[in-house]
Amino acid sequence: MFKKLQVLFLLLSVTASALAQEENDSTKKVISLDSVLVVSYFKFNRVKTLPAEQGTFLFAGKKTEVIQLAQLPADIANKTGRQLFAKIPGVFVYDMDGSGNQINIATRGLDPHRGWEFNIRKDGIITNSDMYGYPASHYSMPLESIERIELVRGTGSLQYGAQFGGMLNYISKQGDTSKPFSFETINSVGSYHLISSYNAVGGSKGKFSYYAYYQQKSRDGFRDNEHTNSQAQFIGFTYQLSKNFSVHVEWARSKYIYRLPGALTDSMFYANPTQATRSRNYYSPDIHIPSVNINWQMSRSTKLQLISSAVLGNRSSVMFDKPTNVKDSINLSTLFYNNRQVDIDNYHSYSTELRLLQQYKTGRQRSVLSAGVQYMNNDLHRRQLGKGTNGSDYDLTLVDPAWGRDLHFKTKNIAAFVENKFQLLKNFSVNVGVRVENGETDLSGKINYYPANEIPVTIKHQFSLLSVGFLYKPSVSTEIYGGYAQAYHPMLFKDLIPTSTYELVDPNIKDARGYNSEIGFRGNWKFLRWDMSLFTLRMNNRFGTLTQTNETAVFYTYRTNIGNSLTKGIELFVQADWLINHKSGISVFTSTAFMDARYLEGKVKSGNSNIDIHNNKVETVPNCITRNGIVYKYRKFSASFLYSYTAKTFADALNTVQPVKSTGAVGLVPAYGLLDMNLSLRITNTAEVKLSINNLANKMYFTKRPSFYPGPGIWPSEGRNASVTVVIKL
Repeated sequence: MFKKLQVLFLLLSVTASALAQEENDSTKKVISLDSVLVVSYFKFNRVKTLPAEQGTFLFAGKKTEVIQLAQLPADIANKTGRQLFAKIPGVFVYDMDGSGNQINIATRGLDPHRGWEFNIRKDGIITNSDMYGYPASHYSMPLESIERIELVRGTGSLQYGAQFGGMLNYISKQGDTSKPFSFETINSVGSYHLISSYNAVGGSKGKFSYYAYYQQKSRDGFRDNEHTNSQAQFIGFTYQLSKNFSVHVEWARSKYIYRLPGALTDSMFYANPTQATRSRNYYSPDIHIPSVNINWQMSRSTKLQLISSAVLGNRSSVMFDKPTNVKDSINLSTLFYNNRQVDIDNYHSYSTELRLLQQYKTGRQRSVLSAGVQYMNNDLHRRQLGKGTNGSDYDLTLVDPAWGRDLHFKTKNIAAFVENKFQLLKNFSVNVGVRVENGETDLSGKINYYPANEIPVTIKHQFSLLSVGFLYKPSVSTEIYGGYAQAYHPMLFKDLIPTSTYELVDPNIKDARGYNSEIGFRGNWKFLRWDMSLFTLRMNNRFGTLTQTNETAVFYTYRTNIGNSLTKGIELFVQADWLINHKSGISVFTSTAFMDARYLEGKVKSGNSNIDIHNNKVETVPNCITRNGIVYKYRKFSASFLYSYTAKTFADALNTVQPVKSTGAVGLVPAYGLLDMNLSLRITNTAEVKLSINNLANKMYFTKRPSFYPGPGIWPSEGRNASVTVVIKL
């Protein structure tokens, strides 16, 4: 109670001082106060929604969630996805790249591979490597640098892109604006020789503010031969030319080298999930993201924003790239290992966005218009099938200078969007939006096993997408929202590249198109908070392969559109917070999604036959994902437990149950349930200690059977592991 009175007195004092100064000022100038941060250590972590308008974006009537990381009970150093997104219903977490490297998630039954169904941003800056060629986000910022995560589902997509998944925006920490210099250090140690150190400085002086960090991490893995070295750097400067005009310039980089232990077959996994089938396989993305962000408050009702940014860097790998059942052993004829395969992607992706938010009145109500133009110029240079060394280290040297594939995937695209919120009544608004894209992608280069005249391909990106939504507020504390938005998924590089002379690409292959629709009810009442929604996601022209025969009756694989799918689901989040007394309290929550994803029609290749998959379940979509937690707080101590359950899934569209024994690439992915614990203790106002124990029951499980990278087969997820983190802010 004493602390509450102190906070109240502070706020009253600041307010009274400002009012007195304003009253004594004969010129009646507006008094601008710097932000005051009031920290409450007895506060439960809650998922909030984005405001109706933020910056130059409109979020009214859309399903949005905001995760505050400051008090989140999660293993930040290891980027444990199920804990980070525990309160976001339906998030599927794909454990692929080793703990702590990248987060691979999806919602509503989409593909979680590197989050490529999302428009992924950092502080509003696009981080997807190439939105039209390979939209995976290889940039991997340390979560120690993130203040909050904003998620906008697919119905809000048209303002920033055409993705089915929506937007995932990581908002960075900023320097302390109350002093010229501040320092934060976050250090973690844990299982498998985890050592992580994050150090940041920031501050403000006059119109100038800055923030910079350096992170270094090293970790072995749950499995033999597994190891990660990672680092990240960032520096950003803001100059506030006036109260209404600012310029922010920054540069960010992330790099890691991951030693992959290789896929397993089912028999290997059940015999010993910690074993490795590879010791010479490495993967490493090195990504730079420079940007300039200009914000201009032109008037009380008009905001203008200009963002120009780039994704520059590479994604490299050197591997003995063979099926799981082919051992990587000494070649008896040479007495050396076999040569490995080298693959290198180079990204040169440039993006410029000009955005406007305009408020205006229609009668007595205030409506809002958001509009903008986005230009992209990308060059994805892909070199593959290089003959690497027979060594065991990370080495991209080629023993033969010729690449098996050497291709450029160049895209120029311009998009314009406009969305208007019509405030029809004081408590009811309707949004209408449209996005128009016009561009072209040119594929050129060579494939040593393919006719040169069949490689050049030009793909037109000419489409318009529509959206409509509404927001109704029956009371101050409740909202009913809903919407419909069309979406688009371009043909990716991998969909257009034949892997052998026995593959052909359909010259009339189409981009995937479809829509998101949803309706929900959210609000709060006394100790309860909730958000319940129904959704459907339709995807037409899904990509896949069929079998065909040529004029000489020889079978070949035909890459084309294989069918349409529909995903229906329920998303439910409920949290209840109880204050036991003035020193302690309990919070419980459930975050649950039920989904049914099925092919409406389609055929896929199986051997030399095409099999009808009508009514089959879409691969990697569980019927149920539920996460349930309890948090107990006593003064500055907090203890939380999280139980996560994911139902079984199929690895292929044929819904194969019995796994292929030789590789483990297809078959059922069993259901799994996991228990995590997180403890924290704030020692002083500037120091905190955290303990995370993941997978308390030491459950042996895996999340997916990938069909391509990091290799077909089973990739076991981690058993029990722990970490201790010390946070100091000065």
